[in-house]
Amino acid sequence: MNTLEQVRKHALSYDRPAPSFFEGALLGNGGLGAVVTTRPDAVVIHFGHNNVWDIRIAENNQEQIGTFEQLFARLKEIPEHFASLSDDPWYRDYVKVASENYSFPYPRPMPCGSLLLGFDRRTTEVLGHTLHIHHGLCEIDFLVEGVRATLQVFVDQEADRLHIAMKDNELLVPTPNLFHRVKLIPDPETPSELPALEAIVDSANKQLSFRQILPFSCDEKEMCQGHPQDRAFRLSARVSQSISFEEGADNLEAKLGLEPGFLITVALDEGMNAEVPQATVPIDSPNQSAFADRFGAAEGFWKAFWSRSGVMLEDSFLEQVWYRNLYFFNCSVKPEAACPGLFANWSYGKIGAEWHGDYHMNYNTQQPFWLSFSSNHVDKHLAYVNMVDHVLPVSQKWASEYYGLRGAYYPHSAYPVKMNMMPYPVPHWGWEVCETPWTVQSLWWHYLYTMDRAFLKDRAYGPMKEAVLFMVDYMRRPDASGAGWNDDRYHIYPTVVPELYELTPGFQKNKDCIVDLTLTKFLFQAFIQACSVLERQDEEQELLGQVRDILDKFPDYPTAASKRGTVFVSVQGEDPEVVYNVPNGISTVFPGEEHGLHSSPEDYEIAVNSYRNHRNEGGNELVFYSMAGARLGQLDLERFKRQIAYCMLPNGTCTDRLLEAGGRYADTTDFDYMSPMGIWFENFALSAVVNECLMQSYNGMIRLFPNWNLDVTAEFSTLRAVGGFLVSAKAEAGEIVWMEVYSEAGAQLQFYNPWNDSVKCIQGEEEIIRHGSIITLDTVVGETVRVVKA
Repeated sequence: MNTLEQVRKHALSYDRPAPSFFEGALLGNGGLGAVVTTRPDAVVIHFGHNNVWDIRIAENNQEQIGTFEQLFARLKEIPEHFASLSDDPWYRDYVKVASENYSFPYPRPMPCGSLLLGFDRRTTEVLGHTLHIHHGLCEIDFLVEGVRATLQVFVDQEADRLHIAMKDNELLVPTPNLFHRVKLIPDPETPSELPALEAIVDSANKQLSFRQILPFSCDEKEMCQGHPQDRAFRLSARVSQSISFEEGADNLEAKLGLEPGFLITVALDEGMNAEVPQATVPIDSPNQSAFADRFGAAEGFWKAFWSRSGVMLEDSFLEQVWYRNLYFFNCSVKPEAACPGLFANWSYGKIGAEWHGDYHMNYNTQQPFWLSFSSNHVDKHLAYVNMVDHVLPVSQKWASEYYGLRGAYYPHSAYPVKMNMMPYPVPHWGWEVCETPWTVQSLWWHYLYTMDRAFLKDRAYGPMKEAVLFMVDYMRRPDASGAGWNDDRYHIYPTVVPELYELTPGFQKNKDCIVDLTLTKFLFQAFIQACSVLERQDEEQELLGQVRDILDKFPDYPTAASKRGTVFVSVQGEDPEVVYNVPNGISTVFPGEEHGLHSSPEDYEIAVNSYRNHRNEGGNELVFYSMAGARLGQLDLERFKRQIAYCMLPNGTCTDRLLEAGGRYADTTDFDYMSPMGIWFENFALSAVVNECLMQSYNGMIRLFPNWNLDVTAEFSTLRAVGGFLVSAKAEAGEIVWMEVYSEAGAQLQFYNPWNDSVKCIQGEEEIIRHGSIITLDTVVGETVRVVKA
């Protein structure tokens, strides 16, 4: 398979001006993000960066937050007959105090301004643009005095630079410059209280710049005087044309000469205030040789990226979804930059500011990284790992000072800025216990999919153990076990169902939430295995004993009788017809990974019933719910494709759109209210859903095409499987043709026999015939195994 040829087929084209932020072409290098829009009179490019935030943070009322036990005692006193805890005046006042900090507009991603290139629409017309995702080049087509011309734009993959040039025509004659003005536009929603930007023109070098300080402190005096932890960014544009200025005009706007061969380089510098160069520092002069050199380097980068894995599907729509979302993912995340929040590195005005654009740890932050494992881009996951390291200190402090327990209680919401307390300590969402095991789950996946023992030892084990310590102590509290429960179980109590119910009077719906249970079980079992791999059983003997004791006395999953049979529900006593936001009822399938095609008939039936019975209001299910469907072999791909189309924006990304009223949303709710909020980073994980339809390995055994019609030809190359295996396979004409497995770690290979017949396993010069429903082979590092029907 030539993956580069496959991805070439899926360029994004727009056949008219694209003035809206959500129509523009998305470019990026994992740090810098750029949105290329076109008006009938100008090209406007909006800039953002994962590292550039309004870093101010409000941490008021710390003394009034109290401790968990103090608050828990007060909440127990609220009468159970109340419709809501908010009926109690004391609790209403407490929530107001506890949520005050989150009500401030900062921290939030800070848009980095825009570049405008204006032209005369009497002579020049925008025809449209094409984004070539195989190498990240955006081409904007114009009609100039009846002659076609093309502007090329790309983002450097090795530096935060954007390069622009008129494309040479076939006659090798320099293309006339069609632009008559250039302008840098600071973001219109820059808070007025921030220090005034510094705008400087360097006429000699034909460069415009502005520099914005991002204060560390919220205090007005300190904002003016400066603080050692202030940050800053600088946006600069250097053109190849001569520039001039009209008297009295904005010094960030210049008239351009009409010399042929138009080129421009835009630089975004960011960091600590003292480290960001002043606006007088010139950037490299743009020229054709430099443009070609940097584009060649970018092409090489993208070629290497696409070589990691690929798909070739007769279903062209799903193939398009796979490649485009991997492109967006690569543009928006890299380990060297801050982990993206809700809306990645693309922002403008208030776009990207909802919920602070922060880390939500009840699926939003985790979801996009689901694709990094099976798609064989595990290196991208390190951005998430760095984020876990960032939130660990405040999580440990919260566990100790608020809960009085060991370990770390990972946050409901967090920011990539310095935090001294939980940003959202409001109990009705801040007490979602599932977020602690959920935060560290993918650290274990990272080990399983790579078998990287050094990563497990140095990066994963510590945060995982901290989560285990907290969950052990939380479940062993007197309130969560003992005589009052009339059983010998350890319970997760109190807790909050993600996106549903909040805290309820008498805590009637705040016990043993299924998401808490399945993820805690996952965490405990992973910790036991991690201790074995790292040979720490003796060192962790006491903690392992506590973990095993809890697992032996673990609560049952809540179920209910539905019209489709027994189903899992989020909490015991729940109506199976409830409309969910997060698909809690199928969480044992995914992300819990306890139930799936490998399950007993009884468990599989309940899981399938739960999947089919699920009602979801939309917004948080496009990837999440579909992952569970694929894991069960129940995902209707035609319906899945229609839902993707329903959610797709003109730029090719998928937004969060609503599906039904009856939950939190009314019949009068705008079903598209989340689309203008930003580019939803989480939905780039759509590629992972396709992967799960083609190959699964979550239980340590490879299963081919578990959710695919074998009459529809499909081939995939080097998808990553648990055990450090890179798997390739093909299906056509109703059967699986072959499988090839490369062993990175020399682990034992296990796979479900795809033919229910004898199989031929070719290892080097040796051919082995194997039988049975599950085939097991020993491998060595660097070995390739080819498997065909005998």
